[in-house]
Amino acid sequence: MELEDLKLLEVLLNRANKWWRRGLLCIGDSAHAMSPVGGVGVNLAVQDAVCAARRLAVPLATGRITDRDVAAVQRRRELPTMVVQSVQRILHRGLVQILDSDSEVELPSAIGWVLRRIPQLARIPARLIGVGLLREKPPEPALVSGRQQT
Repeated sequence: MELEDLKLLEVLLNRANKWWRRGLLCIGDSAHAMSPVGGVGVNLAVQDAVCAARRLAVPLATGRITDRDVAAVQRRRELPTMVVQSVQRILHRGLVQILDSDSEVELPSAIGWVLRRIPQLARIPARLIGVGLLREKPPEPALVSGRQQT
């Protein structure tokens, strides 16, 4: 491999103002570009998809989908997206400081002290990464067939 074969990864952290229009709903990176920091972009995209499936199953099955139905997906998913992007911005700043530093970087002692005394707190980041800020549940099978209204 030659040096000129390497590609620079452009890291974007942004969000569309409006994720939808009539006949179109953007989710995942098409609605909100995530940084690779934390590896949570795909998690957010799956959560967006589950939310969209739950909110739009009946309107799509019955042929009665409205702009309000589609806008509800953005309203539900926008806060979790903003929170994750805010955390990523903080991590970016810390990562830049670490990369610019010549000295060893340690976890602040207060954080280690708290985690040793309350080990359950260590589960919180894992839950937020795996499940998200809002737990999205898939639609019931009856909803998808359009036989039941929510």
